[in-house]
Amino acid sequence: MLCVAYDGSCFHGWQAQGNAPSVQSAISSLLSSILGSETMVYGSGRTDAGVHALSQVCHFDTRSQIAPEKFALVLNTRLPKSIRILSSAEAPEGFHARFTTMSREYWYLLKRSAEMLPWDDRHVTPVKEFPSLELLNEYASLLQGTHDFTTFASARDPSESKTRDIYVSGWEMTADGFGFDVLKYRTAGNAFLYHQVRSMVGTMIECAAAGESAADFRARLEAKDRKMALRTAKADGLYLADVSYDEEKYRWFEEAYGRKD
Repeated sequence: MLCVAYDGSCFHGWQAQGNAPSVQSAISSLLSSILGSETMVYGSGRTDAGVHALSQVCHFDTRSQIAPEKFALVLNTRLPKSIRILSSAEAPEGFHARFTTMSREYWYLLKRSAEMLPWDDRHVTPVKEFPSLELLNEYASLLQGTHDFTTFASARDPSESKTRDIYVSGWEMTADGFGFDVLKYRTAGNAFLYHQVRSMVGTMIECAAAGESAADFRARLEAKDRKMALRTAKADGLYLADVSYDEEKYRWFEEAYGRKD
């Protein structure tokens, strides 16, 4: 198994797709060359074009004599600098990068337009001014729990059920390495719908800028109507921050928010 970080602005997403550059294709192609046979890596999930990863997890099958922990070094010497293998290890029996995942965590980063630095382009989303942090967190708290997220699902999402468990949902003010304010949204859940995080972020930002009440935002969520969502935030500021296979990490969630069937 590999833990991978990548700059999504260089790729048309994680998933292999014809002639368009993808992270999956780049790693799979290099592995195939090194191992002398066609090798495909399987990720914990897809990220869209422009979305970054701090900790994507993937796996592949091989009978190579290369020690599992050496694959990170071998791959990093030949991969583009936009992809880094953070670690490599032998996967436990029964492991599947996607199907044994217990949670995924995303971050979304925004900065004031006047404080954007040259290297922030395509990595942080600019806004003219930050809306009320208190109001943003009132909205975010409503998203935590088990809900039907149809309002925030793309019309292209193929899932039969739009119900998802959101373990974490909150905003905080942080800073970049140069001391400029960064508004960060953090969310974690069992799985996410297509464009769900970007839709939630864009809608929260626009609602807060307009001073919309938490009750009105709740009505948007409970409407289960895509027309109630506002702008979908750009891919630039979105990061897949963590993929967890720990069954205990969010066990508390079932007690606090679990379905009452």
